[in-house]
Amino acid sequence: MNLYGYVRVSSRDQNTARQLDALKPYEIPEKHLYIDRQSGKDFRRPAYEKLIRRLQEGDLLIVKSIDRLGRNYDEILRQWRIITKEIRADILIVDMPLLDTRAKDKNLTGTFIADLVLQILAYVAQSERENIRQRQAEGIKAAKERGVRFGRAPVEMSDAFGFYRSQWEKGEISTRSAARAGNDRIRIEPVSWAEGVTAKIEDLIFRVFEKRGCLKSRI
Repeated sequence: MNLYGYVRVSSRDQNTARQLDALKPYEIPEKHLYIDRQSGKDFRRPAYEKLIRRLQEGDLLIVKSIDRLGRNYDEILRQWRIITKEIRADILIVDMPLLDTRAKDKNLTGTFIADLVLQILAYVAQSERENIRQRQAEGIKAAKERGVRFGRAPVEMSDAFGFYRSQWEKGEISTRSAARAGNDRIRIEPVSWAEGVTAKIEDLIFRVFEKRGCLKSRI
């Protein structure tokens, strides 16, 4: 039987020391330690894929906690079945001893207990995801009923902007002059004055104003 360890952190600047310390008592050979530095949203990870190719029947994979293996419980279940059913290797989750597929005694195997616990965890995780979506939908609905408006609040245009916009529309001043005449308080909100102006010209006026600092944001 070969021992393997798997460590995962979500980004390159995170430290792996805590997970490696948890694996030290098992005396896993350094060449059998696989470390990924990326999100656990799926299992397309270089070190994990190499590990799966090396695992053989009877080997033992040790991971500090189930969330280091992955975040998506549906994917965890699938990978768990691949390792324990197809490859026929064992898994030990250090922080949760019940997730240990090694045989405990002659009548009740570790695989049965671990599979049962994992199924419960997956069910709880899925239920929580559904509850979160439901709470979000209910919260949005309740807020709308109270008159809450979502998105950026409308902002008032300065008097200066209205004046120079009018001058520009009449052709009395150029785009460049209009931009120069603006000030840093000018902001734009959705209004109908842009109707009839070609998209190219509209985009140009926005870019000129933004470049000269006349706009805080473009809506």
